[in-house]
Amino acid sequence: MQENDTSQRFLFDNTDIRGEIVRLRKSYADTVTGKYYPEPVARLLGQFLAATVLLSTTIKFDGRLVLQARSKGQIALMMAECTSAGEVRGIARYDETPTSAKFSDLLRDGTLVITVDTKKGEPYQGIVELEGESLAECLQLYFYQSEQLASQFYFASDRDGVAAMMLQQLPAQLKKDADERSAHWSHFSTLARTLTDEELLGLPNADILNRLYHQEELRLFAPKSLVFKCSCSRERTARALSALGKQEIDELIAERGGIEISCEFCATEYNFGPGELALLFEQSGEGPPH
Repeated sequence: MQENDTSQRFLFDNTDIRGEIVRLRKSYADTVTGKYYPEPVARLLGQFLAATVLLSTTIKFDGRLVLQARSKGQIALMMAECTSAGEVRGIARYDETPTSAKFSDLLRDGTLVITVDTKKGEPYQGIVELEGESLAECLQLYFYQSEQLASQFYFASDRDGVAAMMLQQLPAQLKKDADERSAHWSHFSTLARTLTDEELLGLPNADILNRLYHQEELRLFAPKSLVFKCSCSRERTARALSALGKQEIDELIAERGGIEISCEFCATEYNFGPGELALLFEQSGEGPPH
């Protein structure tokens, strides 16, 4: 794969159409290593990671964008997030090991939720039903329903990483005529559908765009770096423990002598002894556990 762990925007001159190409390799490997996900689950999680990056490029925000699916299928929860600084992470949860490679079996009868959690202001949330045979179809439906903007998403993955491309129609600025806008979108989206998985995974971004749009005028912007990074910390974990309440902490200390918590995203382990837990509850005003 070329241009690993980057997001790169392109824009067609004299039209209201933009695009983005995302490539995740090391950040994808850091997300799935040690999780022992079946290959179809790992690949779908890779798509979710890439999708959060693509979605984050459609808005200006300072915080994090979270893409979360809850379903009655073989995967109960799949979640990925991307921060405004280009930091990604994700997890999948299930009770029994998934056996299918079909999207509709893995994620069935549920919802896809997109949350933009900014450092200033209230979080924004958009919801769409888990319909269709792919994540791409679900995202295209979301943009059609919520933004009335035509969008196309393409995902390709192998054992080493994931690549994705988004093509999106922008609000009318350069072209106001509805028929002309429709004709432009039909032209560019039809060409995009000829892209193969092998090309998306193997060709440099400039070569992909030249193959698809060599007769068009477009601008390819500088790539932005992406990296796996978990936002967990000892302080956040301690706050989560304090939310459990003194009685439950008492019972855990009596049973285990202390508490050990492992982060689902990065597997970092946090150990809390009785003395530290006592201090935690003194600070919260509940009094020490005993």
